[in-house]
Amino acid sequence: MTGTLWGVGLGPGDPELVTVKAARVIGAADVVAYHSARHGRSIARGIAAPYLRPDQIEEHLVYPVTTETTEHPGGYAGAMEDFYRESAERIAVHLEAGRDVALLAEGDPLFYSSYMHMHTRLTERFEAVIVPGVTSVSAASAATGTPLVQGDEVLTILPGTLPPAELKRRLTDTDAAVIMKLGRSYPAVLAALEATGRIDEAFYVERASTDRQRVLPAAEADAESVPYFAIAMLPGMSPRPEPVGSVAVVGLGPGDVDWMTPQSRRELAAATDLIGYAPYLDRVGARDGQTRHPSDNTDEPERARLACMLAEQGRAVAVVSSGDPGVFAMATAVLEEAKEWPGVDVRVIPAMTAAQAVASRVGAPLGHDYAVISLSDRLKPWDVITARLTAAAQADLVLAIYNPASKTRTWQVAAMRDLLLEHRDPGTPVVIGRDVSGPREEVKVVRLADLDPDDVDMRCLLIIGSSQTQWHSDDGVDRVYTLRRYPG
Repeated sequence: MTGTLWGVGLGPGDPELVTVKAARVIGAADVVAYHSARHGRSIARGIAAPYLRPDQIEEHLVYPVTTETTEHPGGYAGAMEDFYRESAERIAVHLEAGRDVALLAEGDPLFYSSYMHMHTRLTERFEAVIVPGVTSVSAASAATGTPLVQGDEVLTILPGTLPPAELKRRLTDTDAAVIMKLGRSYPAVLAALEATGRIDEAFYVERASTDRQRVLPAAEADAESVPYFAIAMLPGMSPRPEPVGSVAVVGLGPGDVDWMTPQSRRELAAATDLIGYAPYLDRVGARDGQTRHPSDNTDEPERARLACMLAEQGRAVAVVSSGDPGVFAMATAVLEEAKEWPGVDVRVIPAMTAAQAVASRVGAPLGHDYAVISLSDRLKPWDVITARLTAAAQADLVLAIYNPASKTRTWQVAAMRDLLLEHRDPGTPVVIGRDVSGPREEVKVVRLADLDPDDVDMRCLLIIGSSQTQWHSDDGVDRVYTLRRYPG
């Protein structure tokens, strides 16, 4: 009968933070295994020392390399692969002999732990049981006496070894963060915190819960002497400067939350008041303390007026738009109204447009020059629309057509089609994108001559090709793209 592999979490460093179960398993095991660097001092064994028996077998697994260079022919990765394979075989010998092995891990065995390398190599042959442990994240939070997150706040745990730009992006897009694996990466971590404007909120915690614990403001830690076992902690609910007395016109993108930018999410989270078309506000939701001001989709001036009035009262206002707020959306209305409110600051937060979203579903129909035209004659005369359609058609531009139809505008699509057929080949591809990235997404491609107004509604955007737009199908999937080179 083979033995059992126990992955034992020891907690962050204080032997009194070892769980009762972990202490019992360590004391009962036939073999206790632990890792260390080449200096031989194992942090894990030091934590577990009060629970060890004198007669236990100990397997000391010494890393061949940590941060130094290696002459191994496979480099660092090759040296570590050999080490983990050999270590697993050392433990397998005991398990085959029927001995239970407690493999020690600081913190939790399945949280940035070396135990995982043994687990994946041994569990195909042997039974394994995980004993979870208190993580260094909890210990660091306790050391600062500061809650990490509250309510609906989001906590992100990041390795400091991420590329600096990616680290900044992820810090920007979260309420609270814990950054691990510091050491030599700490200068880049400081730069990312500085770039997000939140470095004054962050803590530096070194060797949490041990007698060598240190807690400092993140900016005060000596970046040249930071050990690997240190954490940078960015709590939620910290005092942050709010854009008081301002209006942010925020683009939500075309529908899917994955297409909303981190900057848009930050502005929405910081707002005291959310203003917009009710279905768009439903996409955002609301946090505690925020006030929503929903409306229908026809009173842009009133929305803009309300935003400026609230901002003048010292509120941080976010006016939401689908797609990009500067493309047939709320930015113009707010800026126009803001002329009458000289003390109100207006910021426009960009986002992906519907044209980009629809184009992505079929390939690259906007790969060359194109024109963006709204087919709505609610705010401009139809003769202006026809003049612009004619000019774009004569110039052989691809067309992205916004607002092609609504419940009350039903004849414009046919009129546009007939006008364009005077200048375009009947086989010109037309992409009809409906609710792209939304729950009722539908995209299809038809010939211009076959464009049926009954296929188009207020949820659609049309992309009409030029003479250089190609259309073909691969296994029933339409591919549309416009050549980057123009003849002549």
